[in-house]
Amino acid sequence: MSFSTLGLSTPILDALKEQGYTNPTPIQAQAIPAIMAGKDVMAAAQTGTGKTAGFTLPILERLAAGKPAGANQARALILTPTRELAAQVAESVATYSKGMKLSSTVVFGGVKINPQMMKLRRGVDILVATPGRLMDLYNQNAVKFSNLEVLVLDEADRMLDMGFIHDIKKILKILPPKRQNLLFSATFSNDIRKLARGLVNNPVEISVSPPNAAAPSVEQKVYKVEKAQKPALLVQLIKDNNWFQVLVFTKTKHGANKLTQQIEASGFKAAAIHGNKSQGARTKALAGFKDGSIQILVATDIAARGLDIDQLPQVVNYELPNVAEDYVHRIGRTGRAGSTGHAISLVAEEEVKLLRGIERLIKKTLEVASLPDFKPLAKMPARSKSNAQPKPPAGRKPLARKPKPKNPTARKPATKADN
Repeated sequence: MSFSTLGLSTPILDALKEQGYTNPTPIQAQAIPAIMAGKDVMAAAQTGTGKTAGFTLPILERLAAGKPAGANQARALILTPTRELAAQVAESVATYSKGMKLSSTVVFGGVKINPQMMKLRRGVDILVATPGRLMDLYNQNAVKFSNLEVLVLDEADRMLDMGFIHDIKKILKILPPKRQNLLFSATFSNDIRKLARGLVNNPVEISVSPPNAAAPSVEQKVYKVEKAQKPALLVQLIKDNNWFQVLVFTKTKHGANKLTQQIEASGFKAAAIHGNKSQGARTKALAGFKDGSIQILVATDIAARGLDIDQLPQVVNYELPNVAEDYVHRIGRTGRAGSTGHAISLVAEEEVKLLRGIERLIKKTLEVASLPDFKPLAKMPARSKSNAQPKPPAGRKPLARKPKPKNPTARKPATKADN
């Protein structure tokens, strides 16, 4: 199947050809015909599967046949959870609509609102926005939706995770009831289906990848190491393997800043992106990472959500995420389009339970690797299915509701439960 068989017009096909795209990905092959037919769509698709083009191309096709947007109006609204993703979606819209007489713009927080208000005065055919800034603009009468034709919720699961549900509900109330609705999410969780019930009408459901599965082209390894040795181990891995482009995940903003300083002290160019960074700093860091002037990008999960980096070879979990599903999202940024990727996790003793949770989720035992100078703690918990209870503190006896066993001095061997 080629794009030309999907009924797309010549300007869009020319734009695709210019970008080197001739055949649609699975999500595109299924979503484009359904959207062009005017149907509501629920699609489960990870970042990197081509989902942005999957909804952008048919929207452009639809809007090209209609009347231009009126003053302060938007004909299509694409909501995204983060500034970075909004900017990338807007870039895709501009790329694919290059040969068409359609207007588009992007609005998000962290930058001045007045220039965004000015862009909206004449109206736009496609508006890409984050929920918070969109509500700010609406409350100042800078944007109206009486002529809205299409609504897209992109990365809907992450929007719920980030607490945007109240903003989404407010936005839905101000939109015209007659519109086409497209919902894209990494998974169809119960919360997503609950949201969908008040959004989509008789939708076409599309799922192009098994839930909670990593691409088979991603090689996953674990290094068990003391927490204090993690920075040195990361630097050693970068040196030994000549890694040129590495995306590193930390749990916290402070941790991202600290690790970035430690990496740069070792002679590598690094930058951090997280919620406390200004939008200008985040944009500059991402651009430097893409063009190669920055070798290591250290990010928190929220800041990195939706980052689309072509052929990213290395992802490192400097700290494991508390939610196992986030591990899949993280490593999904490498090994795309059939290319080989590597996902490395540095696991301290207190993170072993998180590791077990990840392995249960992906139904795979991860390979454990090591370097000679970086030994894990001697008593790092091993893989076990023991249900033994922890040993009570010395000098104290556990509370008992039942009579003591016949041999009260007998004690079970002390082991750690994996849970």
